[in-house]
Amino acid sequence: MPYQEQRVTSVHRWSEKTFTFTTTRPEGFQFKDGEFVTLGLRDEGKLIARAYSIASSNDSEHLEFLSIHVPDGPLTSRLARVREGESVWVNTKPTGSLTVNHVLPGRHLYLLATGTGLAPFMSLVRGRGVYERFERVILVHSVRTVVELAYRAELESRSGDGLVYVPTVTREPFETPERGADLFRSGALFERLGLPPADMGQDRVMLCGNPHMNREMKDYLESIGGVMTNYKGVGSFTVEQAFVLHHAGD
Repeated sequence: MPYQEQRVTSVHRWSEKTFTFTTTRPEGFQFKDGEFVTLGLRDEGKLIARAYSIASSNDSEHLEFLSIHVPDGPLTSRLARVREGESVWVNTKPTGSLTVNHVLPGRHLYLLATGTGLAPFMSLVRGRGVYERFERVILVHSVRTVVELAYRAELESRSGDGLVYVPTVTREPFETPERGADLFRSGALFERLGLPPADMGQDRVMLCGNPHMNREMKDYLESIGGVMTNYKGVGSFTVEQAFVLHHAGD
C-alpha cells in the first residue's frame, strides 16, 4: 500500500472522546471532497491503520481528520495521545462514496451525520463544488453532548444562503434535542427551516454515522422513492460504509 510518512501539525480536543488533528499533505496527493484514506501509526515496525474521512477540502495545504477515542482501540487509543511534530502514515489512495459525483445533481442536498461522521461533510461544505451542484446544502449533525458538536462555531459562521447548519444534542438540554434522522422522517426539519418536504425526485441525501441511523434512513429514503448509489450507478442518496467499519469502533 502506498503509505507516506507525514507530520502532525496540530491537535485540537473537542471533548474527552473526540479530537481533531492536522497533518502535512503528501506531495502530489489529490482527493475529492468527501473521500477517505487509511492512516495509521507504526508499532515496533508494524503499521496499525484504519479508514478516516478527510475533513479538509481538496484545496487545503494540510490534511485534517476528526477522530473518536476508543480507550481499548488499537489505533485510536494511540492517536488520542499524538502530539504536534510526531509522525503518522497516510495512504495516498483515497476513495469513498460521499462525493458530489456519487449523487445526481438536484435541488437540495441533505447531509445527515452522527458523531465523527461529520468529517466528510466538513470537507464538502469547505469546498466549492457542492454549492455549484445544489441550490442549498443542509447539514444536520447529531451528537449526545454539546461539547461533541465539533466545528460548531465554524459551521455557524459559514451558514447563509448556500449552507444551513442544524446541530442537535440528544442527552443534554439543547434547543434541538431530537435526532436528525427523526427530524427528517417526521417532516419537522423542513417545517423548522421553511423548506418544502424532501422530494427524492429532485433532492439528494448523504448519510454518515452510526449503523442504526444509516439503516433506518436507508429504509425510509427507499420507501419514499429514493435510490441508493451502488456499483451499478449513481442514485439519489448515498451512504458511507467505511464509517460503520472503522470510525464507530476502531
